[in-house]
Order: sequence, then structure tokens, then C-alpha cells
Amino acid sequence: KTSLVRMVPRFYEPSSGHITLDGVELHDYRMADLRRQIALVGQKVMLFDGSVAANVAYGELADVPGEGVRQALDAAYASEFVDKLSDGAETGIGTKGGRLSGGQRQRLVIARAILKDAPILILDEATAALDNESERLVQDALQRLMPDRTTLVIAHRLSTIEHADQVLVLDQGRVVEQGNHAELMAANGVYAHLHGMQFRERRGA
Repeated sequence: KTSLVRMVPRFYEPSSGHITLDGVELHDYRMADLRRQIALVGQKVMLFDGSVAANVAYGELADVPGEGVRQALDAAYASEFVDKLSDGAETGIGTKGGRLSGGQRQRLVIARAILKDAPILILDEATAALDNESERLVQDALQRLMPDRTTLVIAHRLSTIEHADQVLVLDQGRVVEQGNHAELMAANGVYAHLHGMQFRERRGA
């Protein structure tokens, strides 16, 4: 699934077939222009040894004023912990964000995506490695990030995708079901089975 969705920003190239964006082949876009339209939030968080603000306003966003960074941190529910750091948004976070928890690191990456405000958002198992409390905060942040843009979500936790317009169920590398949540539940197939298992697990917890 990760390999599939990462063909959109052309991290991988398809061995056959075509991928189009607004009806245009991906290869017809300049690479820099294509990737400028995409924000990616993955399970593996990419942070560097710098301040909170520098990690949020990263790359082409480096010249964004501090107020813009503050608004992104607020929207990502990150200000809750950033304001408690010794120097706030100017606090260093250590190598790969090692001074922060998993949920805190993930919210910084979401703040970066909010600041970028790209029309295409890719969420690749963005909550998979988090504890329940961190997952709730990250999910809330993602709900603020997802509206009004095309969002591709990879998730094993089906609560993440219940409100998606289209769900594709992959099994052994093939699409075996397609539809929205209600349609797939009514079909009583793979999706419904997985959803039932996860619902029972949550109730048991």
C-alpha cells in the first residue's frame, strides 16, 4: 500500500499503467511542481536536530512568519506541549526529534503539512505507532487538515477512514472491494469482517 501511494509524488515509478493528476500524466509535471502540490504525513516521522519552528517551517516554508507557524501548531494540537518547552517553539528537539514523544513528533509533522496547505494530502499509517491518547490528539489534528483537499489515506485502523468518499480494500496486492463505509458494511465482505473485529477489540479494551 505504501509503495502504491508513494507513486503519486514519484518516489517510485509504475512498471506499467498510468497515473494521472487532474487528467494529466504525472510525468508531464515538473518534479518540483508536482511535489509542491503534495503534503505527506507518514508513520515514519522525518524531523531534524533543530528547533520546533524550524522543523515546521521546513524547506520552501522557511520564510513563513512566526505567526504562521503558531497557527499551524495550534491547528495540529501541538501548542499544548510546545508552550511547555523551555523556549517554546524555539526549543531544540534533538536528533530526529528524540526529545519528544511519538505523538508529539507526529503532531509537528501534521503542523508542517497544515502550514504547507497543499491540495493533495497523503496519510500513510499516520497513527499506527501511537498510544490511545496520542492517537486521539493526532486524529483530531488530521480532521482539521483533511477537508477541502484530495486526501489519500492508508490505514489498518478503520476508524481513520470511515468517513472517506471511497475505500479500496487491498488483499495480497489486489483491490478486492471498493465503495464507501456504508456500502462495504452492507456487502459483508473483507472490510465488514475487519471492521467487526476491530470494533470488538475496542469494546474489549
